[in-house]
Amino acid sequence: MDKILNNKKAIFIFVFPAMLLFIIAVILPIIISTYYSLLDWNGIGKASFVGLKNYTSLFVNNTDGFIKSVQNSFILAILSVVIQLPLALILALILARGIKGEGFFRTVYFIPVIISTVVIGQLFMKIYNPDYGMLNIILKNIGLGKYENAWLADTKTALFATFIPIIWQYVGYHMLLMYAAIKSVSGDIYEAAKIDGASAFTMATHITIPLIKPILQVCTVFAVVGSFKAFDLIYVLTNGGPLHASEVPSTIMYSTIFNKYMYGYGSAMSTFIIVECLVFTLIIYKLFKDKKIKEV
Repeated sequence: MDKILNNKKAIFIFVFPAMLLFIIAVILPIIISTYYSLLDWNGIGKASFVGLKNYTSLFVNNTDGFIKSVQNSFILAILSVVIQLPLALILALILARGIKGEGFFRTVYFIPVIISTVVIGQLFMKIYNPDYGMLNIILKNIGLGKYENAWLADTKTALFATFIPIIWQYVGYHMLLMYAAIKSVSGDIYEAAKIDGASAFTMATHITIPLIKPILQVCTVFAVVGSFKAFDLIYVLTNGGPLHASEVPSTIMYSTIFNKYMYGYGSAMSTFIIVECLVFTLIIYKLFKDKKIKEV
């Protein structure tokens, strides 16, 4: 193994295919999209260079509700960190205690992750249906009929209605990552804590959570970045409506490019999303790094 690691040629042979694929599939499209963002182009005719005009139009003109979409993505990110991650952590802590049927529940929680987004969207469209949806039927049967609503068609509830299936789909993913991290913690530490009289809550807050912070950091990045680039479920459920109530940057970008044929303007939106994701990823890593320094 040491001979292979010391052989630069061997390393290059192993790394180059993956690096080439990454450049072609990720880096090159970003460069091309950034170039398009500097143009006024409909995708067919001659393109004209407009510099940063497309970027200034995103926030100065704001005729397409882009600022509202950015605000919505921030709301989704906050809800993901405040609701989705704690829920995943609680489930992981419960499963990691070795409860009966641990493997079964671990599989059940993870199933939504591998289900097609379109299927999940159709499922929740049926649940939210104002006429025969399960949610309104339950509210009616428990005496809360006055709260029945057209959840996806109401500007006040559309965004939060789209967030529920996002939680349902991805909480199992975060749970599995945290569960694996918890299982990697040495059992001797918990045995020593039990001897000292530590409760399950104390062990979770003072031992487990501090030791799995690297995974919590990764999950936080995934949750925040996933919210910023959210598209599929929102597109299936509401397509950004009604009246931009559930609009996010990705849905506006899709509509701008493929419906309005404004490739330059849409590319500026995509570049903004990329930069936004990179900036907040660095911020999250910096926050977790600072906490580690303070703890030391």
